[in-house]
Amino acid sequence: MATTFGSSIRYLEVASMSIKLIINRFSIEKGPVFSNILFYGWQGQNRALNPSTSAFLPHCGLYIHFAPSFAIYPLIYFYIRSQKVQCKKSKLRFKEKAPYRIGQEMKLSCSLVWFILTASVAVAKTHTLNYTASWVKANPDGLHEKKMIGFNGEWPLPDIHVEKGDRVQVYLTNGFDDGTATSLHFHGLFQNTSLGNQIQMDGPSMVTQCPIVPGQTYLYNFTVPEQVGTFWYHAHMGAQYGDGMRGAFIIHDPEEPFQYDHEKIIILADHYHENYEVVTEEFLSRYNPTGAEPIPQNILFNNTMNVTLDFTPGETYLFRFLNVGLFVSQYIILEDHEMTVVEVDGIYVKPNVTDSIYLSAGQRMSVLIKAKDKMPTRNYAMMQLMDETMLDAIPPELQLNQTIQMTYGHALPQAASLNIEDCDLDRATNDFYLEPLIERDLLSHYDHQIVMDVRMINLDDGVKYAFFNNITYVTPKIPTLTTLLTSGRLASDSRIYGDNINAQFLKHNDIIEVVLNNYDSGRHPFHLHGHNFQIVQKSPGFHVDENYDESEQDKMTVPYNESAPLQPFPERPMVRDTVVLEPSGHVVLRFRADNPGVWYFHCHVDWHLQQGLASIFIEAPTVLQERETLNENYLGLCQAAGIPVAGNAAGHSNDWFDLDGLPRQPKPLPKGFTTEGYVAFIVSFIIGVWGLYSIAQYGIGEVIPNDEKVYHTLREILAENDIEVPRN
Repeated sequence: MATTFGSSIRYLEVASMSIKLIINRFSIEKGPVFSNILFYGWQGQNRALNPSTSAFLPHCGLYIHFAPSFAIYPLIYFYIRSQKVQCKKSKLRFKEKAPYRIGQEMKLSCSLVWFILTASVAVAKTHTLNYTASWVKANPDGLHEKKMIGFNGEWPLPDIHVEKGDRVQVYLTNGFDDGTATSLHFHGLFQNTSLGNQIQMDGPSMVTQCPIVPGQTYLYNFTVPEQVGTFWYHAHMGAQYGDGMRGAFIIHDPEEPFQYDHEKIIILADHYHENYEVVTEEFLSRYNPTGAEPIPQNILFNNTMNVTLDFTPGETYLFRFLNVGLFVSQYIILEDHEMTVVEVDGIYVKPNVTDSIYLSAGQRMSVLIKAKDKMPTRNYAMMQLMDETMLDAIPPELQLNQTIQMTYGHALPQAASLNIEDCDLDRATNDFYLEPLIERDLLSHYDHQIVMDVRMINLDDGVKYAFFNNITYVTPKIPTLTTLLTSGRLASDSRIYGDNINAQFLKHNDIIEVVLNNYDSGRHPFHLHGHNFQIVQKSPGFHVDENYDESEQDKMTVPYNESAPLQPFPERPMVRDTVVLEPSGHVVLRFRADNPGVWYFHCHVDWHLQQGLASIFIEAPTVLQERETLNENYLGLCQAAGIPVAGNAAGHSNDWFDLDGLPRQPKPLPKGFTTEGYVAFIVSFIIGVWGLYSIAQYGIGEVIPNDEKVYHTLREILAENDIEVPRN
């Protein structure tokens, strides 16, 4: 893609921030200063679809308007040259603040500023992507054709490749013809509001935006200046991405700390033959009182089955694995090859060698695989395996694994399927023991602790719901972000957000500790928007292979005991954005609240999210109000969907504490019999008594012999059907 001045505006902003960081780090000894390099005009919002910006360099007397054209370059260049004498008189001198000592002055002239700006322009790109989402027919597993969600009439969706510092502009148009609404989330990207991005680009429907209804277009417009690695994008409305609205989002790093010859993106997913709305309706039903998760019909490897991977002897391959499924965690196991884990959820890690890895829904892991040095005499197997412990039942037709051929030569003998019984699944990489390559010390204390107990409970409508601290998430009538940005001084008042979003309020720059205790026998991969976190405690699963009554769950769970943690706190904990909470166990996370926003925290088993296993972290609301206002595109989406553009969780803006009409969770099941239960019991009792009476009457009744009549009737029936009647 061609790079233009206009397409590089955000990179210019990054350059300006770099200069500001230099200035902030050093105290000013004397001389004029570029203390305020300001960029005007770029809104980062949809009201500025044709970006332009301005820069004022006060002590060079230079005011620049950047437009998307190379024509401005000569004007800027000659103007700077004309200011050469003035600028050379304006040298910046710094000395490092204590406790730093460098013993020399730093000098920064206008020519250095010009160099930074032009160098930035030469690198950054803008990726403008236009997608229309609609239903398309596909048959991913070769067994059943179904409707999948395609972009521009095609499925699978494209992988998106960008580099650190690039701007991304995704125009998403809803082209569904059946009233389906949608939204798009870029999983793992911070959308850091301190860097000029907007939380309005984060994507979860009714959290940070209104749904995109048919015929509407939303622009996701953001920069990725600070993150690198493996991410993905997906629908964030219902369990929609299970129908195929998902793809890899790779942020390439020009300075990757490892080398390889080839790169492969591997997308793992579970696959359902029915569309998500049908499956969800059956799942969230009183006819599924145990809350048994829907069992997929298959697993996919790069959106299909029966895949072959070509290997060349002596070469090294970077495999980026992503689990984009709705439910089941998956293993990848290699035959007679090793994997070196080098990146997890966008974080480089110190090399860790293994032959098997484990990925829950939402997690990513990049590994280096070294091919055999010499041409082997056969091909090898890579096995993709479901975590069957997550399934309540295993249908006989369900294939738990598939074999991918690691092919050195198509004429060589094919690899046989690996024997699952011979695979030691406990050897799969445990993320708790990984360590970031760039060392980050443990956040040794916390300012605010959030303890969240996970439970699954049936409510009055007979459906089993998921809970944090006895609250199941219920979608408000307007997005939580709308409430925050239109409530003024009430933004920090929990009452205006309602009872059922499980709001947690975080102070700016506080260290937050999140404790998750699992009062459930299932695994839960939890994902936090807007941040990643340190994993400071992670228990194993408890009583995983045992059968016990649900009423015994509290006795089986091992909650976090702060005074006696199960493991020593790691000095440099693993950092990622999606972590697995093991059955009946616990996990403890820490992060700094340095990204003001409205951040969704939820289980990435999407069936559990549909059950309500979610919370909203409202971080530094007053700071967010200073940084951001609702853009025109955002407001237009809400108006098209008939959703108020201001107000509390119930959509009221006249009385902010009036929550009349707010959707709430169903009532708890009453103790003892309900009215319906009493009626059913009485009717059943009467019918039972009547049945016993009928049996008794028949048993004691007089039996009238009538053998002759029966005999002749049977002979007539045989004769009518041309069956020979035996003679006496």
